[in-house]
Amino acid sequence: MNTPRVAVVIVLLCSALEVSAVSVSLAATVSQTSTPPAPPAAPVPSNFNRPPTTPVVPPVVNVQPPTTENASSVVKQVPAVRTYPPLHTDDPGAKPTVSGPTPPKPPNPPTPSGTAPPPPPGSTPTANNVTVQYGDPLPGLTNAQRNLFLDGKDGFMKVQTVEGGLGPIFNRDSCVACHSAGGVGGGSVVNTTRFWSKEPGQFDPLAPGAGLLLHDRAIAPEAQAFLPRSASIITQRNSTPLFGLGLIEAISEFTIVSNARKYPNDQIHGRIGYVRDIVTGGIMSGRFGWKAQHGSLIAFSADAYRNEMGITNKFFPTENAPNGNLELLAKYDKVLDPEDQATPGHLAEFESVANFMRFLAPPTPGPAPLGGLALFTSVGCAQCHTPMLSGGSSPVAALSSKPVWLYSDLLLHDMGSLGDGISQGAANGNEFRTPPLWGASQSAPYLHDGRAPTIDAAIRAHEGEGRIVRDRYLKLNAAQQKLLSDFVLSL
Repeated sequence: MNTPRVAVVIVLLCSALEVSAVSVSLAATVSQTSTPPAPPAAPVPSNFNRPPTTPVVPPVVNVQPPTTENASSVVKQVPAVRTYPPLHTDDPGAKPTVSGPTPPKPPNPPTPSGTAPPPPPGSTPTANNVTVQYGDPLPGLTNAQRNLFLDGKDGFMKVQTVEGGLGPIFNRDSCVACHSAGGVGGGSVVNTTRFWSKEPGQFDPLAPGAGLLLHDRAIAPEAQAFLPRSASIITQRNSTPLFGLGLIEAISEFTIVSNARKYPNDQIHGRIGYVRDIVTGGIMSGRFGWKAQHGSLIAFSADAYRNEMGITNKFFPTENAPNGNLELLAKYDKVLDPEDQATPGHLAEFESVANFMRFLAPPTPGPAPLGGLALFTSVGCAQCHTPMLSGGSSPVAALSSKPVWLYSDLLLHDMGSLGDGISQGAANGNEFRTPPLWGASQSAPYLHDGRAPTIDAAIRAHEGEGRIVRDRYLKLNAAQQKLLSDFVLSL
Protein backbone atom coordinates (compact mmCIF):
# COMPACT_ATOMS: atom_id res chain seq x y z
CA MET A 1 0.00 0.00 0.00
CA ASN A 2 2.91 2.45 0.68
CA THR A 3 4.99 1.53 -2.39
CA PRO A 4 3.44 4.14 -4.77
CA ARG A 5 4.03 6.92 -2.20
CA VAL A 6 7.67 5.99 -1.80
CA ALA A 7 8.07 5.97 -5.55
CA VAL A 8 6.51 9.42 -5.85
CA VAL A 9 8.81 10.77 -3.14
CA ILE A 10 11.84 9.29 -4.89
CA VAL A 11 10.75 10.79 -8.21
CA LEU A 12 10.26 14.22 -6.62
CA LEU A 13 13.64 14.07 -4.91
CA CYS A 14 15.35 13.15 -8.16
CA SER A 15 13.60 16.01 -9.95
CA ALA A 16 14.73 18.45 -7.26
CA LEU A 17 18.28 17.20 -7.50
CA GLU A 18 18.21 17.63 -11.29
CA VAL A 19 16.92 21.21 -10.92
CA SER A 20 19.58 21.95 -8.30
CA ALA A 21 22.29 20.53 -10.55
CA VAL A 22 21.04 22.60 -13.47
CA SER A 23 21.06 25.72 -11.25
CA VAL A 24 24.61 25.06 -10.14
CA SER A 25 25.64 24.46 -13.72
CA LEU A 26 24.02 27.71 -14.87
CA ALA A 27 25.63 29.65 -11.98
CA ALA A 28 29.01 28.24 -12.89
CA THR A 29 28.46 29.15 -16.52
CA VAL A 30 27.44 32.71 -15.64
CA SER A 31 30.41 33.01 -13.33
CA GLN A 32 32.76 31.84 -16.08
CA THR A 33 31.30 34.13 -18.70
CA SER A 34 31.03 37.27 -16.50
CA THR A 35 33.54 40.05 -16.81
CA PRO A 36 36.75 39.11 -15.00
CA PRO A 37 37.85 41.39 -12.13
CA ALA A 38 40.13 44.25 -13.05
CA PRO A 39 43.80 43.43 -12.57
CA PRO A 40 45.44 45.03 -9.55
CA ALA A 41 47.04 48.41 -10.07
CA ALA A 42 50.68 48.33 -11.03
CA PRO A 43 52.95 48.86 -8.03
CA VAL A 44 54.39 52.31 -7.55
CA PRO A 45 58.20 52.23 -7.75
CA SER A 46 59.72 52.40 -4.28
CA ASN A 47 61.95 55.29 -5.26
CA PHE A 48 58.97 57.22 -6.71
CA ASN A 49 60.71 57.98 -10.02
CA ARG A 50 58.64 59.86 -12.56
CA PRO A 51 56.28 57.45 -14.36
CA PRO A 52 56.50 57.30 -18.16
CA THR A 53 53.68 59.72 -18.88
CA THR A 54 53.32 61.99 -21.85
CA PRO A 55 54.81 65.37 -20.89
CA VAL A 56 52.21 67.83 -19.71
CA VAL A 57 52.41 71.42 -18.57
CA PRO A 58 52.05 71.05 -14.80
CA PRO A 59 49.38 73.37 -13.44
CA VAL A 60 49.28 74.64 -9.88
CA VAL A 61 46.76 72.89 -7.72
CA ASN A 62 45.65 75.75 -5.53
CA VAL A 63 43.17 74.19 -3.16
CA GLN A 64 41.86 76.89 -0.85
CA PRO A 65 39.59 76.62 2.18
CA PRO A 66 36.24 78.41 1.90
CA THR A 67 35.64 81.96 3.01
CA THR A 68 33.99 82.63 6.34
CA GLU A 69 30.91 83.87 4.52
CA ASN A 70 30.36 80.36 3.13
CA ALA A 71 31.86 78.17 5.80
CA SER A 72 29.36 75.37 5.32
CA SER A 73 30.84 74.37 1.96
CA VAL A 74 34.26 74.23 0.40
CA VAL A 75 34.96 76.84 -2.25
CA LYS A 76 37.69 76.17 -4.81
CA GLN A 77 39.51 79.47 -5.15
CA VAL A 78 41.79 79.06 -8.15
CA PRO A 79 43.13 81.79 -10.44
CA ALA A 80 41.43 81.68 -13.82
CA VAL A 81 44.68 81.03 -15.68
CA ARG A 82 45.28 77.77 -13.82
CA THR A 83 43.69 74.38 -14.33
CA TYR A 84 43.54 71.24 -12.29
CA PRO A 85 45.87 68.33 -13.10
CA PRO A 86 44.51 65.02 -14.38
CA LEU A 87 42.59 63.28 -11.64
CA HIS A 88 42.00 59.79 -13.03
CA THR A 89 44.58 57.55 -14.67
CA ASP A 90 43.76 53.84 -14.57
CA ASP A 91 47.04 52.73 -16.14
CA PRO A 92 50.15 54.23 -14.49
CA GLY A 93 51.91 54.04 -17.86
CA ALA A 94 49.13 55.60 -19.88
CA LYS A 95 48.80 59.20 -20.97
CA PRO A 96 46.84 61.10 -18.28
CA THR A 97 43.39 62.22 -19.30
CA VAL A 98 41.82 65.35 -17.89
CA SER A 99 38.63 64.91 -15.96
CA GLY A 100 36.56 67.03 -13.63
CA PRO A 101 37.08 67.38 -9.92
CA THR A 102 36.48 64.29 -7.84
CA PRO A 103 32.93 64.34 -6.47
CA PRO A 104 33.06 65.31 -2.81
CA LYS A 105 32.63 62.52 -0.33
CA PRO A 106 30.50 62.98 2.78
CA PRO A 107 32.75 64.65 5.34
CA ASN A 108 33.70 62.75 8.44
CA PRO A 109 31.93 64.20 11.46
CA PRO A 110 34.16 66.08 13.90
CA THR A 111 35.39 63.81 16.66
CA PRO A 112 35.32 65.08 20.25
CA SER A 113 38.76 65.67 21.69
CA GLY A 114 40.35 62.59 23.15
CA THR A 115 37.57 60.17 22.20
CA ALA A 116 38.86 59.30 18.75
CA PRO A 117 40.84 56.09 18.30
CA PRO A 118 44.55 56.54 17.75
CA PRO A 119 45.92 56.28 14.22
CA PRO A 120 46.93 52.79 13.15
CA PRO A 121 50.31 51.82 14.58
CA GLY A 122 53.32 51.07 12.44
CA SER A 123 53.74 51.91 8.79
CA THR A 124 51.10 53.19 6.40
CA PRO A 125 51.10 50.88 3.34
CA THR A 126 49.26 51.97 0.22
CA ALA A 127 47.04 49.73 -1.87
CA ASN A 128 50.19 48.68 -3.70
CA ASN A 129 52.00 47.78 -0.47
CA VAL A 130 54.40 50.71 -0.65
CA THR A 131 55.37 51.94 2.79
CA VAL A 132 55.31 55.72 3.11
CA GLN A 133 58.50 57.18 4.52
CA TYR A 134 59.33 60.72 5.61
CA GLY A 135 59.76 62.81 2.48
CA ASP A 136 57.63 60.57 0.23
CA PRO A 137 54.60 61.76 -1.74
CA LEU A 138 51.05 61.06 -0.64
CA PRO A 139 49.67 57.64 -1.55
CA GLY A 140 47.05 57.74 -4.27
CA LEU A 141 48.45 60.56 -6.42
CA THR A 142 48.03 60.37 -10.17
CA ASN A 143 51.07 60.21 -12.42
CA ALA A 144 50.74 63.90 -13.23
CA GLN A 145 50.51 64.80 -9.55
CA ARG A 146 53.58 62.72 -8.70
CA ASN A 147 55.42 64.60 -11.42
CA LEU A 148 54.35 67.89 -9.85
CA PHE A 149 55.64 66.59 -6.53
CA LEU A 150 59.00 65.62 -7.99
CA ASP A 151 59.37 68.88 -9.90
CA GLY A 152 58.66 70.76 -6.69
CA LYS A 153 61.13 68.61 -4.77
CA ASP A 154 63.82 69.57 -7.28
CA GLY A 155 63.11 73.24 -6.60
CA PHE A 156 62.99 72.62 -2.86
CA MET A 157 66.50 71.12 -2.92
CA LYS A 158 67.96 73.58 -5.43
CA VAL A 159 70.84 75.76 -4.21
CA GLN A 160 70.00 79.30 -5.27
CA THR A 161 72.55 81.65 -6.83
CA VAL A 162 73.06 85.41 -6.98
CA GLU A 163 72.46 85.25 -10.71
CA GLY A 164 69.11 83.62 -10.02
CA GLY A 165 68.04 86.31 -7.57
CA LEU A 166 69.46 85.16 -4.21
CA GLY A 167 69.86 88.03 -1.75
CA PRO A 168 71.16 90.63 -1.36
CA ILE A 169 70.19 89.62 2.21
CA PHE A 170 68.95 86.14 3.06
CA ASN A 171 69.00 83.40 5.69
CA ARG A 172 69.73 80.25 3.65
CA ASP A 173 70.26 79.52 -0.04
CA SER A 174 67.83 76.60 -0.31
CA CYS A 175 64.59 75.36 1.24
CA VAL A 176 66.10 72.04 2.28
CA ALA A 177 68.81 73.84 4.29
CA CYS A 178 66.16 74.52 6.95
CA HIS A 179 63.82 71.59 6.29
CA SER A 180 65.53 68.21 6.30
CA ALA A 181 65.13 66.45 9.67
CA GLY A 182 63.80 62.94 9.11
CA GLY A 183 63.60 63.52 5.36
CA VAL A 184 63.27 66.25 2.77
CA GLY A 185 60.60 68.60 4.09
CA GLY A 186 61.26 68.08 7.80
CA GLY A 187 62.17 70.68 10.40
CA SER A 188 65.68 71.39 11.70
CA VAL A 189 67.67 73.03 14.45
CA VAL A 190 68.02 76.15 12.29
CA ASN A 191 66.50 79.25 13.89
CA THR A 192 65.78 82.66 12.45
CA THR A 193 65.79 85.90 14.42
CA ARG A 194 62.73 88.10 14.82
CA PHE A 195 62.72 91.54 16.40
CA TRP A 196 60.33 94.28 17.46
CA SER A 197 60.25 97.42 19.55
CA LYS A 198 58.03 98.09 22.55
CA GLU A 199 58.28 101.79 21.85
CA PRO A 200 55.78 102.96 19.22
CA GLY A 201 57.17 104.74 16.22
CA GLN A 202 60.72 103.36 16.52
CA PHE A 203 60.55 101.75 13.11
CA ASP A 204 57.91 100.99 10.52
CA PRO A 205 57.51 97.22 10.19
CA LEU A 206 56.19 97.69 6.66
CA ALA A 207 59.12 99.80 5.48
CA PRO A 208 61.47 98.09 2.99
CA GLY A 209 63.93 95.94 4.89
CA ALA A 210 62.90 97.06 8.36
CA GLY A 211 60.38 94.28 8.85
CA LEU A 212 60.53 91.75 11.67
CA LEU A 213 63.03 89.26 10.30
CA LEU A 214 66.77 89.64 10.63
CA HIS A 215 68.70 88.18 7.70
CA ASP A 216 71.97 86.71 8.93
CA ARG A 217 73.61 86.34 5.51
CA ALA A 218 74.34 88.61 2.56
CA ILE A 219 75.92 88.35 -0.89
CA ALA A 220 78.49 91.02 0.12
CA PRO A 221 79.85 92.09 3.53
CA GLU A 222 78.71 95.67 2.96
CA ALA A 223 75.11 94.50 2.55
CA GLN A 224 75.01 92.52 5.81
CA ALA A 225 71.95 93.42 7.91
CA PHE A 226 72.16 94.07 11.64
CA LEU A 227 69.74 94.51 14.52
CA PRO A 228 68.51 98.10 14.77
CA ARG A 229 69.20 99.82 18.09
CA SER A 230 65.50 100.38 18.57
CA ALA A 231 64.83 96.61 18.69
CA SER A 232 63.88 95.92 22.31
CA ILE A 233 62.35 92.49 21.64
CA ILE A 234 64.59 89.86 20.06
CA THR A 235 63.48 86.27 19.72
CA GLN A 236 64.15 83.09 17.78
CA ARG A 237 61.89 81.05 15.49
CA ASN A 238 62.57 77.39 14.86
CA SER A 239 62.10 75.81 11.43
CA THR A 240 58.92 73.71 11.33
CA PRO A 241 58.37 70.37 9.55
CA LEU A 242 56.25 70.46 6.40
CA PHE A 243 54.98 66.87 6.30
CA GLY A 244 51.27 66.57 5.53
CA LEU A 245 50.65 70.28 4.86
CA GLY A 246 48.41 69.51 1.90
CA LEU A 247 46.04 67.62 4.19
CA ILE A 248 46.07 70.56 6.62
CA GLU A 249 45.30 72.95 3.76
CA ALA A 250 42.35 70.72 2.79
CA ILE A 251 40.75 70.85 6.26
CA SER A 252 37.43 72.59 5.82
CA GLU A 253 36.83 76.03 7.21
CA PHE A 254 33.64 74.70 8.77
CA THR A 255 35.64 72.14 10.77
CA ILE A 256 37.99 74.78 12.16
CA VAL A 257 35.13 77.13 13.05
CA SER A 258 33.14 74.34 14.72
CA ASN A 259 36.15 73.21 16.71
CA ALA A 260 36.79 76.76 17.94
CA ARG A 261 33.31 76.97 19.43
CA LYS A 262 33.94 74.23 21.98
CA TYR A 263 35.97 76.59 24.19
CA PRO A 264 36.36 77.68 26.95
CA ASN A 265 37.52 74.65 28.92
CA ASP A 266 40.17 74.86 31.63
CA GLN A 267 40.38 78.60 30.87
CA ILE A 268 41.35 77.82 27.27
CA HIS A 269 40.04 80.28 24.69
CA GLY A 270 41.34 79.21 21.30
CA ARG A 271 40.49 81.60 18.49
CA ILE A 272 40.82 81.57 14.72
CA GLY A 273 43.58 83.74 13.28
CA TYR A 274 41.87 85.13 10.20
CA VAL A 275 44.19 86.40 7.48
CA ARG A 276 43.79 87.86 4.00
CA ASP A 277 45.10 85.44 1.41
CA ILE A 278 47.49 87.10 -1.01
CA VAL A 279 46.41 84.83 -3.85
CA THR A 280 42.64 85.30 -3.79
CA GLY A 281 42.30 88.41 -1.63
CA GLY A 282 39.75 86.53 0.45
CA ILE A 283 39.63 86.15 4.23
CA MET A 284 40.43 82.71 5.54
CA SER A 285 41.67 81.01 8.68
CA GLY A 286 45.43 81.06 9.05
CA ARG A 287 46.89 77.60 9.47
CA PHE A 288 50.59 77.79 8.54
CA GLY A 289 53.46 79.33 10.48
CA TRP A 290 54.01 79.78 14.22
CA LYS A 291 51.51 82.65 14.27
CA ALA A 292 49.08 81.11 11.73
CA GLN A 293 50.07 83.99 9.47
CA HIS A 294 49.27 82.19 6.20
CA GLY A 295 46.15 80.41 5.01
CA SER A 296 47.43 78.79 1.81
CA LEU A 297 50.57 76.97 0.72
CA ILE A 298 51.05 79.31 -2.24
CA ALA A 299 51.25 82.26 0.18
CA PHE A 300 53.47 80.28 2.56
CA SER A 301 55.92 79.44 -0.24
CA ALA A 302 55.92 82.90 -1.81
CA ASP A 303 56.67 84.49 1.57
CA ALA A 304 59.56 82.10 2.24
CA TYR A 305 61.13 82.72 -1.15
CA ARG A 306 61.21 86.48 -0.65
CA ASN A 307 61.93 86.65 3.09
CA GLU A 308 64.21 83.65 3.62
CA MET A 309 66.12 83.59 0.33
CA GLY A 310 65.62 87.11 -1.01
CA ILE A 311 63.95 85.90 -4.20
CA THR A 312 61.02 88.09 -5.19
CA ASN A 313 57.88 86.85 -6.96
CA LYS A 314 54.57 88.17 -8.20
CA PHE A 315 53.00 88.06 -4.73
CA PHE A 316 56.03 89.57 -2.95
CA PRO A 317 57.65 91.68 -5.70
CA THR A 318 59.56 94.10 -3.46
CA GLU A 319 63.08 93.21 -2.35
CA ASN A 320 64.21 93.49 1.28
CA ALA A 321 66.77 96.27 1.61
CA PRO A 322 69.65 95.82 4.08
CA ASN A 323 68.38 97.70 7.14
CA GLY A 324 66.16 99.71 4.84
CA ASN A 325 69.14 101.14 2.93
CA LEU A 326 67.85 101.58 -0.62
CA GLU A 327 71.28 102.63 -1.93
CA LEU A 328 72.78 99.31 -0.87
CA LEU A 329 69.80 97.53 -2.38
CA ALA A 330 70.34 99.28 -5.72
CA LYS A 331 74.06 98.48 -5.60
CA TYR A 332 73.73 94.75 -5.04
CA ASP A 333 70.31 93.77 -6.39
CA LYS A 334 71.03 93.36 -10.10
CA VAL A 335 68.24 90.93 -11.05
CA LEU A 336 65.00 92.42 -12.31
CA ASP A 337 62.04 91.96 -9.94
CA PRO A 338 60.10 89.79 -9.66
CA GLU A 339 63.01 87.37 -9.84
CA ASP A 340 61.06 84.09 -9.78
CA GLN A 341 58.63 84.10 -12.69
CA ALA A 342 56.72 81.50 -14.66
CA THR A 343 57.93 80.81 -18.18
CA PRO A 344 56.11 79.12 -21.08
CA GLY A 345 55.48 75.53 -20.06
CA HIS A 346 56.93 75.98 -16.56
CA LEU A 347 55.63 77.21 -13.23
CA ALA A 348 57.40 79.79 -11.16
CA GLU A 349 59.63 77.91 -8.74
CA PHE A 350 57.78 79.03 -5.62
CA GLU A 351 54.57 77.62 -7.16
CA SER A 352 56.28 74.33 -7.89
CA VAL A 353 57.58 74.16 -4.32
CA ALA A 354 54.04 74.80 -3.06
CA ASN A 355 52.97 71.69 -4.97
CA PHE A 356 55.77 69.71 -3.34
CA MET A 357 54.51 70.73 0.10
CA ARG A 358 50.90 70.05 -0.91
CA PHE A 359 51.62 66.50 -2.03
CA LEU A 360 54.10 65.64 0.77
CA ALA A 361 52.86 62.69 2.82
CA PRO A 362 52.10 63.10 6.53
CA PRO A 363 54.26 61.39 9.15
CA THR A 364 53.71 57.69 9.64
CA PRO A 365 52.73 56.94 13.25
CA GLY A 366 54.64 54.35 15.20
CA PRO A 367 53.30 51.85 17.73
CA ALA A 368 51.45 53.81 20.43
CA PRO A 369 52.16 52.79 24.03
CA LEU A 370 49.22 51.22 25.82
CA GLY A 371 47.20 53.84 27.69
CA GLY A 372 49.00 56.75 26.06
CA LEU A 373 45.99 58.33 24.35
CA ALA A 374 43.83 57.96 27.47
CA LEU A 375 46.45 59.72 29.59
CA PHE A 376 47.00 62.38 26.90
CA THR A 377 43.26 63.08 26.97
CA SER A 378 42.70 62.95 30.74
CA VAL A 379 45.51 65.41 31.43
CA GLY A 380 43.89 67.81 28.95
CA CYS A 381 46.46 67.91 26.15
CA ALA A 382 43.82 66.98 23.57
CA GLN A 383 41.89 70.17 24.20
CA CYS A 384 44.36 72.14 22.07
CA HIS A 385 46.24 69.29 20.42
CA THR A 386 43.03 67.90 18.93
CA PRO A 387 43.84 64.41 17.62
CA MET A 388 41.89 64.58 14.37
CA LEU A 389 40.28 67.21 12.18
CA SER A 390 38.13 66.26 9.20
CA GLY A 391 39.36 67.16 5.75
CA GLY A 392 37.06 68.89 3.29
CA SER A 393 36.41 68.09 -0.34
CA SER A 394 39.27 68.61 -2.77
CA PRO A 395 39.75 68.14 -6.53
CA VAL A 396 42.72 65.96 -5.58
CA ALA A 397 41.39 62.54 -4.55
CA ALA A 398 44.41 61.85 -2.32
CA LEU A 399 43.52 64.95 -0.27
CA SER A 400 39.73 64.86 -0.36
CA SER A 401 37.66 64.21 2.78
CA LYS A 402 40.50 62.55 4.68
CA PRO A 403 40.78 62.32 8.46
CA VAL A 404 43.81 64.41 9.38
CA TRP A 405 45.60 63.10 12.49
CA LEU A 406 47.63 66.24 13.10
CA TYR A 407 47.05 66.68 16.86
CA SER A 408 46.32 70.40 16.61
CA ASP A 409 43.26 72.64 16.55
CA LEU A 410 45.12 75.17 14.32
CA LEU A 411 43.89 77.93 16.64
CA LEU A 412 45.71 80.78 18.32
CA HIS A 413 46.20 80.49 22.08
CA ASP A 414 47.50 82.98 24.60
CA MET A 415 50.60 81.34 26.06
CA GLY A 416 51.35 84.04 28.60
CA SER A 417 55.03 84.47 29.40
CA LEU A 418 55.93 81.80 26.83
CA GLY A 419 54.92 84.28 24.12
CA ASP A 420 57.66 86.03 22.17
CA GLY A 421 56.22 89.54 22.12
CA ILE A 422 55.99 89.59 18.30
CA SER A 423 52.68 90.44 16.65
CA GLN A 424 52.21 88.77 13.28
CA GLY A 425 49.14 88.09 11.17
CA ALA A 426 46.16 88.09 13.52
CA ALA A 427 48.27 86.91 16.48
CA ASN A 428 49.39 89.22 19.26
CA GLY A 429 52.68 88.95 21.09
CA ASN A 430 51.51 86.24 23.51
CA GLU A 431 49.72 84.04 20.99
CA PHE A 432 50.85 81.04 19.00
CA ARG A 433 49.09 78.58 16.74
CA THR A 434 48.91 75.11 18.31
CA PRO A 435 51.76 73.24 16.59
CA PRO A 436 50.79 69.83 15.17
CA LEU A 437 52.35 66.95 17.07
CA TRP A 438 52.42 64.35 14.30
CA GLY A 439 56.01 63.45 13.50
CA ALA A 440 57.20 64.73 16.90
CA SER A 441 59.95 62.13 17.01
CA GLN A 442 61.63 63.88 14.07
CA SER A 443 60.92 67.52 14.96
CA ALA A 444 63.11 68.25 18.00
CA PRO A 445 63.93 70.76 19.37
CA TYR A 446 60.48 71.91 20.44
CA LEU A 447 58.57 75.17 21.01
CA HIS A 448 58.75 78.26 18.83
CA ASP A 449 62.37 79.05 19.66
CA GLY A 450 63.68 75.50 20.01
CA ARG A 451 64.41 75.95 23.70
CA ALA A 452 63.01 72.53 24.68
CA PRO A 453 65.17 69.51 23.79
CA THR A 454 62.48 67.03 24.91
CA ILE A 455 58.70 66.69 25.03
CA ASP A 456 58.89 66.79 28.82
CA ALA A 457 60.75 70.11 28.74
CA ALA A 458 58.24 71.53 26.26
CA ILE A 459 55.28 70.64 28.47
CA ARG A 460 56.94 72.11 31.55
CA ALA A 461 57.43 75.42 29.70
CA HIS A 462 53.71 75.87 28.97
CA GLU A 463 52.18 79.03 30.44
CA GLY A 464 49.04 81.08 29.88
CA GLU A 465 46.21 78.93 28.57
CA GLY A 466 48.44 75.86 28.92
CA ARG A 467 49.19 76.38 32.60
CA ILE A 468 46.35 74.28 34.08
CA VAL A 469 47.12 71.32 31.84
CA ARG A 470 50.84 71.70 32.58
CA ASP A 471 50.12 71.59 36.32
CA ARG A 472 48.17 68.35 35.89
CA TYR A 473 51.15 66.88 34.05
CA LEU A 474 53.50 67.91 36.86
CA LYS A 475 51.33 65.98 39.35
CA LEU A 476 51.80 62.72 37.44
CA ASN A 477 54.41 60.27 38.65
CA ALA A 478 57.58 59.72 36.63
CA ALA A 479 56.24 56.61 34.87
CA GLN A 480 53.08 58.43 33.77
CA GLN A 481 55.06 61.42 32.52
CA LYS A 482 57.27 59.11 30.48
CA LEU A 483 54.19 57.33 29.10
CA LEU A 484 52.74 60.64 27.92
CA SER A 485 56.01 61.70 26.30
CA ASP A 486 56.40 58.32 24.62
CA PHE A 487 52.87 58.60 23.25
CA VAL A 488 53.60 62.01 21.70
CA LEU A 489 56.79 60.63 20.18
CA SER A 490 54.81 57.80 18.57
CA LEU A 491 52.53 60.14 16.60
